[in-house]
Amino acid sequence: MAPSALSTAAAAAAGAATTPSNGVTKGAPAYAELDASKLTYERTICTDHMITANWSADAGWAAPKLHPYGPLSLMPTASVLHYATECFEGLKVYRGFDGRLRLFRPDCNARRMLEKLMIALLAVDGARWIPKSRPGTFLYLRPTMIGTQSQLGVMASREAMLYIICSFMPIMDSPPAASASAPPRGHGPCLVRWDARDAGFHQILWLYGPEALCTEAGASNFFVLWKPKEGGKPQLEERPRAREERCPEIDVVERKYTIRELEEAYDEGRIIESFAAGTAFFICPISVVNHRGKNLEASMGASGEGGDYTLKVRQWLKDIMYGAEPDHKWAVVITEEGEE
Repeated sequence: MAPSALSTAAAAAAGAATTPSNGVTKGAPAYAELDASKLTYERTICTDHMITANWSADAGWAAPKLHPYGPLSLMPTASVLHYATECFEGLKVYRGFDGRLRLFRPDCNARRMLEKLMIALLAVDGARWIPKSRPGTFLYLRPTMIGTQSQLGVMASREAMLYIICSFMPIMDSPPAASASAPPRGHGPCLVRWDARDAGFHQILWLYGPEALCTEAGASNFFVLWKPKEGGKPQLEERPRAREERCPEIDVVERKYTIRELEEAYDEGRIIESFAAGTAFFICPISVVNHRGKNLEASMGASGEGGDYTLKVRQWLKDIMYGAEPDHKWAVVITEEGEE
């Protein structure tokens, strides 16, 4: 910029805030009084504390630390920001009707993350955020591991951070029924989700491989109870996983099955009921699966809130989580600060 132009710009800027004889600065913002009606809210989404522990390939693990919840300090070149070097778990802690805090099957999550650190965090924050005066409530835990090595380049990160936070989550199994759309192949995940929502469906039933195997409803596990073709007890079909049988009148079958088998069972009148299960949605009845424009419907029971077995499984798991079935092997009771 030429010197004359610079001078002109400076003079104009100076003139914008000149003070006339009445003492009021021209162009200055008006003086604002305190206005309580303009109060804005920034609500806490996590509890008071978090746990962090740093690791490096050379030194191993530093001592884990429980400290106030707050921002993480990362270099802009941290591998998690560029190459998504991250893994996480998700589970809930429940305030039982007997006043105790419980984790549900944390050993399954702790195969990847550390159970003792989760318990330590909840022993400190549990009493304040889900007090004994609020039985039947829960918090959501998110143990997370991120790569923190400050170097660009696709490689295994030689530095990492483990952190555990605890937050609130809405109750997501409250709708009486969910519906799912099983998409044809050739659609990307984002496009499929929008297509399903626009058509009025709640979730996507993901199909895998050339056989179109039924896998998950959204990010939840998909279950169907049907009558087997060869007769006998109704079968609750699920993908292979750990289980405990509580309904002797049905057979729990862990195997792979296809959308074609589901459609065939519907055509033959063998579908009894269906539901999705996961950490977030818990147990959510499914009233219909749509595949290539065809609705495969399942019973919602006499109450209209879910099939008989769906509601039975949901109540059984709630009893374990909230202490109505005490001393169950799947529930880990947490000793809180101040308790013996």
